[in-house]
Amino acid sequence: VYLHIARGLYFGSYKSPRIMPWSVGVIILVLMMGTAFLGYVLPYGQMSLWGATVITNMLSAIPWIGTDFVQFVWGGFSVNNATLNRFFSLH
Repeated sequence: VYLHIARGLYFGSYKSPRIMPWSVGVIILVLMMGTAFLGYVLPYGQMSLWGATVITNMLSAIPWIGTDFVQFVWGGFSVNNATLNRFFSLH
């Protein structure tokens, strides 16, 4: 994936006639990273618990709605079984 991105940057695939395919590729990259994160969290071990806590706390940096959005993603005030069910459904 990273080699494909590097090749696209090197050859200028993001420029004028190919803007739409590049945008779709960026969206696919974000979705792929999200799916990988959700798959990492699903075993619900100690590492995945803290990984979920750290990554979802990054959402609190969104201005005005960050903390409320984190509580919505968690399904409460901390990472718990409700969070695991949400991540399992999204994965």
